[in-house]
Amino acid sequence: APEWGAVLAPDGSTVALGPLLAGIEVGLKRARGWPGPATGPPLDPLYAVTISEALGTSFLLAHGGHGHRATLGPAGCWDDVENPQNYTLLGPPSPVSDAVANGAMDGVLLGAQVAQEPIPLADLLRGYYGTGNGTEKGRPPSSYRRQDFGVLTGQGKLEEEVVAMLKVLRELPPTQELLEDVGPEELVAIASQAARDFMEVYVECPAIVPRCMWGARPYRGTPKPLTLPLGSVFIHHTFVPSVPCRTFAACTHAMRAMQRFHQDTRGWDDIGYSFVVGSDGYLYQGRGWHWVGAHTKGYNSRGYGVGYVGNFSATLPDPDAIALVRDRFLPCAVRTGRLHHNYTLRGHRQMGHTDCPGNSLFQEIETWHGFE
Repeated sequence: APEWGAVLAPDGSTVALGPLLAGIEVGLKRARGWPGPATGPPLDPLYAVTISEALGTSFLLAHGGHGHRATLGPAGCWDDVENPQNYTLLGPPSPVSDAVANGAMDGVLLGAQVAQEPIPLADLLRGYYGTGNGTEKGRPPSSYRRQDFGVLTGQGKLEEEVVAMLKVLRELPPTQELLEDVGPEELVAIASQAARDFMEVYVECPAIVPRCMWGARPYRGTPKPLTLPLGSVFIHHTFVPSVPCRTFAACTHAMRAMQRFHQDTRGWDDIGYSFVVGSDGYLYQGRGWHWVGAHTKGYNSRGYGVGYVGNFSATLPDPDAIALVRDRFLPCAVRTGRLHHNYTLRGHRQMGHTDCPGNSLFQEIETWHGFE
C-alpha cells in the first residue's frame, strides 16, 4: 500500500497528513485573498485537494471493469498505541482508506476554519485534536468530525465536487484513459454513487474502534457466526467500570479490563458485548457485527448487545453518547443490512434477573424507536 503519512491522533483516530495539510494550505491561501484556480470546471479547491480526487478515482477504478476493488476503507491498526510506529491496514487498500477519509474531513473542516480566521498551525492542531490521550477536559473537536463534516458538506455538495474533479481528470494524462468511454450521464452516476457511499460510511454511520486498537486479547476457541440481519438489540450498562470513559486512553483501558474479567473470572471466550459505547464519541468493537456474544443469556444469537461504559442507575449517559446509539448506530445497522428495519429494542432487565442497564438509562431507552 502507498505511504500516506498516517498519524495516531490523541482522540484515537488515525489521520493521513496529506489531505489534512493540503486543506489547511488552501484555507490559509483563501485568508490571504487567493481567488482559486482560473481554469477548468468550477470546482472548490478545498475539496479538490482533500477528498474529491481520491473519491472520484476510487469509484472510477471500480467502475472500469475492476468491480472487485474496494472503493472505501479499510480501517487499520497500530503496532502499539502508546508508541505508534507502524500502521497496518485490515484489508485490501482503496484510494480512500479510513485514515485518508479522516484526514480529508479534517482538512475540509480546518481549511474552512482558517479561511475565516487565520490561526498559528500549532494552536490550530492542538485545539482541534486535544493535547494528549490522558486528558479529561472533554471531547476534542476532532471526535465530532463526522457530524461537523456532514453539516458543512451535504451529499449534494460532495457530488458536485466529484463531478467537477472527474471533468478535470478527463484532461489529465494519467487518468484520461480511465474516462475515455465514460459519457456525461455515466460520470454523474459515478459521482453520485461515490458521494452517497462516502456519506453513508463516514458521516451517517458512527466510527467503531477495531479490537486491535484497544488492545484486545485473542478470542478463545472458535467464534460462532450470527445469521444476519438480526431482529433485536439489547441495551446494557457495564456497572463496572462505573465511571463513563471520556478519552481514548480511558476507554481502551476499560475495554481491556472488561475483557480480562469476562475471560478470566467469568470463563467466557471473549468480552461479552457486541459493541461498547464510550463517552469519548466512539463505539468500541467487542464481538462485533458477525459473532455471537455473551451479553443476554438465552438471546445472544438473536440480537446485538450494546453496553454503555458506566453505572447508569441514577444518572444518564452524556447526551452525545445517547445520540451515538439512538440516532447513528441503530439506523446505520438497519441501512447496512445487519439489523431488521422492524427490530425490537429492549433493556437487559427485560430478558433476565438484573437491574441492568440501570433505572435512568432504562427510562431513557423506553422512548427510543423499536423499544418493546
